[in-house]
Amino acid sequence: MLDATPLTEGWIVRHPEDTAEPLPAAVPGCVHTDLLAARLIPDPFLGRNEKDVAWVGRREWTYELELPGLGAAGGHDQSDLVFDGLDTAAEIRLDGRLLGSVRNMHRSYRFDITGVSGRLSVRFASAYTEAEAVRERLGDRPNAYPEPFQYIRKMACSFGWDWGPTLVTAGIWRPVRLERWSTARIARVRPLVTVDGTTGQVELLVDVERAAVEAGLRLEARVGGVSAVAEVEGTSGVVRLEVPGAELWWPRGYGEQPLYEVELTLYSEGDALDRWRRRVGFRTVELDRSADEHGTGFTLVVNGERLFARGVNWIPDDVFPSRVTRERCRTRLTQAAEAGVDLVRIWGGGIYESEDFYDACDELGLLVWQDFPFACAAYPEEQPLRGEVEAEARENVVRLMPHPSLVLWNGNNENLWGFKDWGWEERLAGESWGEGYYSGLLPRVVAELDPTRPYTAGSPWSGSWEHHPNDPAHGTHHSWEVWNREDYAEYRANVPRFVAEFGWQAPPAYATLRRALPGEVLASDSPGMLHHQKAEDGNGKLERGLARHFALPEGDFDRWHYLTQVNQARAIAAGIEHWRSHWPVCAGTIVWQLNDCWPVTSWAAIDGDGREKPLYHELRRLYADRLLTLQVRGEGLVLAAVNQAGEVWDAAGVRLRRMSVEGVVVAEVTVRVSAAARTVAEVRVPREVEPAGAKEFLVADGEGLRAVYFPAPDREVPYPRPEFDVEVGPGSVTVMARTLVRDLLLQADRLGAAARADTGLVTLLPGERVTIGVRGWEDVPDVEDVRRALYCVEPAR
Repeated sequence: MLDATPLTEGWIVRHPEDTAEPLPAAVPGCVHTDLLAARLIPDPFLGRNEKDVAWVGRREWTYELELPGLGAAGGHDQSDLVFDGLDTAAEIRLDGRLLGSVRNMHRSYRFDITGVSGRLSVRFASAYTEAEAVRERLGDRPNAYPEPFQYIRKMACSFGWDWGPTLVTAGIWRPVRLERWSTARIARVRPLVTVDGTTGQVELLVDVERAAVEAGLRLEARVGGVSAVAEVEGTSGVVRLEVPGAELWWPRGYGEQPLYEVELTLYSEGDALDRWRRRVGFRTVELDRSADEHGTGFTLVVNGERLFARGVNWIPDDVFPSRVTRERCRTRLTQAAEAGVDLVRIWGGGIYESEDFYDACDELGLLVWQDFPFACAAYPEEQPLRGEVEAEARENVVRLMPHPSLVLWNGNNENLWGFKDWGWEERLAGESWGEGYYSGLLPRVVAELDPTRPYTAGSPWSGSWEHHPNDPAHGTHHSWEVWNREDYAEYRANVPRFVAEFGWQAPPAYATLRRALPGEVLASDSPGMLHHQKAEDGNGKLERGLARHFALPEGDFDRWHYLTQVNQARAIAAGIEHWRSHWPVCAGTIVWQLNDCWPVTSWAAIDGDGREKPLYHELRRLYADRLLTLQVRGEGLVLAAVNQAGEVWDAAGVRLRRMSVEGVVVAEVTVRVSAAARTVAEVRVPREVEPAGAKEFLVADGEGLRAVYFPAPDREVPYPRPEFDVEVGPGSVTVMARTLVRDLLLQADRLGAAARADTGLVTLLPGERVTIGVRGWEDVPDVEDVRRALYCVEPAR
């Protein structure tokens, strides 16, 4: 049987021209984390230390390990050295002999080292040096940032982004091991998993590597109590299995997520040589891109069920990906699932994620939209890049095929849009820029290797050059005029077929800022705050976005911090409520973004320390199976009942109250709204309860849900000074309103860095109360401390 030995201990790292003692190295890891562990660089996440460690990415680094002698192959025919991931341009030598040169972070590598031992050396060139050399040979091409990330197959956001630091890594970032084997081993398994009625079908297309050409080889596979065998002819074989009564795998909210373990064993003359195990799920997936009277659709269909995708965009959860453990990955994705998310888009400036990521998505019922790693740049199609792109695509398509959560391959992020609108076409003047990948190479690889899943050329993409790439009426749309230039009210100006990116910024939690900016007097424009704001004119956009709705809190950082977080939640709510109310014309929203890779002001719902912003809690309401929302339609208002549940929603008594800001009910009616499963129903709001002017608002309550509509921006609303009582228990805070209290928020982390509240923004009418659960307190705080951590909208000063 193949024997695999992890090579995790005994590594050192050094700069080749440095005479200092080498450092202990963690593998998997990277140079930055090794230098941090040795206390030779400051934490780049704190203050402005990022600038002080920029030199690390400009140097060469060598990792070394002493490999013991193993005789011929330790009793086996062959010994292989296997790297699951090298970041990025490196030469690998053993006992002074060159094993190979690599230049792709997204691939694995295998070297035959039979009979060789001695000093193993992995020498990494600076990714800058490699990328700049390729740029010099192929010519400069445009991109969104002044860094050469498109000239090297590496995580693009290592070079910085408008939410991320520039920390250009190098190292052995995924596991490395020694594999010893005899006769033959399983080189690749390509599982095609389908379902026909109630019969699950698994076809395993197997490639083997032989050490003994003449040996007879047999494959045996098992799944769901069914087994099958097949002979290996030459270096390949096919095993087919049928599983009667197979249970379907569903996205969360639509059904269960049964997973079946597939075990494949390679035999020779009765001896087991190698074994491959994965879990699969039986489901069908289609992408409906049919034309209709509204344009061209983009609707995911799983097991015949048409879905409104409730999505979030995912970036690498740490700028040093080797630090993302299985537990951390599971925690972050569980947060997504608990917020009502059912689709995660892995954005194209990052990586193909670890097995831990996709395993968690399989178990949680989170659909995965996988970008190929291309983002915001014109990518050359010449060698050496073209060969690397094809090799990585082939490897990762096959690697990820077993996962039922993976439902869509996407060619790139914003590159087709960039070619059309960002001045690239004129500047490129006929040079290659990546279209050959997105419309040729990648769809061909997916069609050949993974025909069970749909492919789309890019996001945004209208489906062809007959329409603008970001035309909201066709295919996928990225809504960035809002945030960059427009108020979030403009989300309501159109109904895209699928909104694959939209977002609004806010700073991270207070405790996250305090940790990241130690000793700094916090202000929106203090040095550390500005350094941890990477977006172009980010603070200007935050301020202009606030000014449209609130009186600016001059000189009051705490109010600024609260209001920017409120504005972020309000902005996303404006978009999602509008677009969900237009299902099935609009078939999905993917918020930019779920997570952060360090502490930063950004579009994320969960900040770089893992703390939930108010937006996160708002997503739990917005992405719930059932949502009440008040929407402007023409000259009046409608109450929309969005029902994504599988049963009829018959809300017989939705109470509509037209109220003054002083808490007086001006008019009241009760309406009935009934929405069939997976539909939206609308009821016209009677004129007598429509609010008139800035002193009034409308509240809709039904089935434990609430929708609130204010016709004027907050800066024009004559709010009363909020009054409320507070009670504090061992794990809760109860607030009882004596006036209107709009967007009440407990910032629990102000009471203790580990404290978390389970509730976000809440609007209370006079006489109402809310109990907020809190975990992570070391001691129960007193009432006055809690009051100082409670924020709400206040009258304009």
